[in-house]
Amino acid sequence: MADQYAHRGDDKRPTEIPALRWEEPPEGPVLVLLDQTRLPAEEVERVCTDASALVEAIRSLAVRGAPLLGIAGAYGVALAAMRGFDVDEAAAALAGARPTAVNLAVGVRRAHSAHEAALAKGGDVQQAAAAALAAARQLHREDAEASGRMAQHGLALLDELLPGGGHRVLTHCNTGSLVSGGEGTAFAVALAAHRTGRLRRLWVDETRPLLQGARLTAYEAARSGMAYTLLTDNAAGSLFAAGEVDAVLIGADRITADGSVANKVGSYPLAVLARYHHVPFIVVAPVTTVDLDTADGASIEVEQRPGHEVTEVTAPQVAVAGTEAGGGIPVAPLGTQAYNPAFDVTPAELVTAIVTEEGVVSPVTAEALAEVCARSRRVTTG
Repeated sequence: MADQYAHRGDDKRPTEIPALRWEEPPEGPVLVLLDQTRLPAEEVERVCTDASALVEAIRSLAVRGAPLLGIAGAYGVALAAMRGFDVDEAAAALAGARPTAVNLAVGVRRAHSAHEAALAKGGDVQQAAAAALAAARQLHREDAEASGRMAQHGLALLDELLPGGGHRVLTHCNTGSLVSGGEGTAFAVALAAHRTGRLRRLWVDETRPLLQGARLTAYEAARSGMAYTLLTDNAAGSLFAAGEVDAVLIGADRITADGSVANKVGSYPLAVLARYHHVPFIVVAPVTTVDLDTADGASIEVEQRPGHEVTEVTAPQVAVAGTEAGGGIPVAPLGTQAYNPAFDVTPAELVTAIVTEEGVVSPVTAEALAEVCARSRRVTTG
């Protein structure tokens, strides 16, 4: 397949506007988000002054991606504490904003626990709020560091599985700096390959129905100067059949104790295609995404999103006259019912490896995952 199909971005800068940051203007602390629903048309920031605004931003996907949701959730608890709102109520609302992504609940729990621990030690409300903020900032730093280590481990794995470089990598959804305190998860591995001259091409699934691949991954790839090509999700099969994919790299929103992986819907078909065509299927995620309390994939609560995301098409920044439900352009008859799970689940036997900041798990087994989590706890508490 000829290289003229690849798009090479001219702007080699990474995303300059952080996906999330904490600010303390005179009128009170705020959490500032890069509104991902407006990308790539425009870079617009959204300011959250309370947890309810953040919950709405999470549900609308203005802020998204498993690691970043954990960071946002922690800051949301701190925001409630700093502004004098009910912290328990805020924590409960934030943790339930998106049920499948386990990082969100993990982040909320860390900041909430720090807040409660400060109060239990006799601290006042200001000290407890400061403790929650410190926990959020620590989680933010840890995620940035984890991103760098995952990139190193993932690149080493690619080189081991595919010696000689020239990697042609297929990815799904968005896993770059827009979902992380650092440069991402799966995208960070591809970016590391690009920077060392070992990435021949990044294949970008458009990721229907909300087009996170087309809107966000292509945006990040272009800004990083990567050679990338966008494809419709249902073109992936022909790409595998043509022998154009050397590896699949995806992120994860939850990894269960047995190694089942919940990720953006469309990931499971890629795993099946990869197995049939003998292509490595690699999941890249921080240890915070591993949920040892959930036994298997059947136990994961998969988020069901509104049907209008399927029956309508909405273009960023474009005002259109459409139905009240989504305000988009209808692409199905009025009243059409839609099946719209946000995620699907890939069983462990289809996963070649899980790359974490603590190392690579391959083959993927419950025992190996538990050991990686235990290692992470020892590092954190040591």
